[in-house]
Amino acid sequence: MSIQAYQNNAVNTASPGELTLMLYNGCLKFIHLAKTAIQNKDFETKHTNLMKAQNIITELMVTLNMDYEISKNMMAMYDYIKHRLIEANMKNDIDILNEVEGYVVEFRDTWKEVIRITRQQKYAAGGQV
Repeated sequence: MSIQAYQNNAVNTASPGELTLMLYNGCLKFIHLAKTAIQNKDFETKHTNLMKAQNIITELMVTLNMDYEISKNMMAMYDYIKHRLIEANMKNDIDILNEVEGYVVEFRDTWKEVIRITRQQKYAAGGQV
């Protein structure tokens, strides 16, 4: 099985929670690649990766369930992150990317914990959740 086929299978069989986790991890990967590109003065690669990171944040915004009060706060943070990514792209600013990376890591780690707790509850209830 090719890597691409494996990745496609992983995405196709992932739960919505796991897909969100993949998005956060992808965003972090693209931010890291953009930081490396800035250091190497490879501005085309920087731009490409920051556009991918922005697209992921846009996807997270579009799929956010606004039925919950916390979603308003998350939307505001996603909007802030997206604007900072744009600014970092224009200014080639690694400090802004470090700031944004910190927020995305927090979201990702919190999401990971939510998935872990949900799985624990599901298995503790004999799969009845």
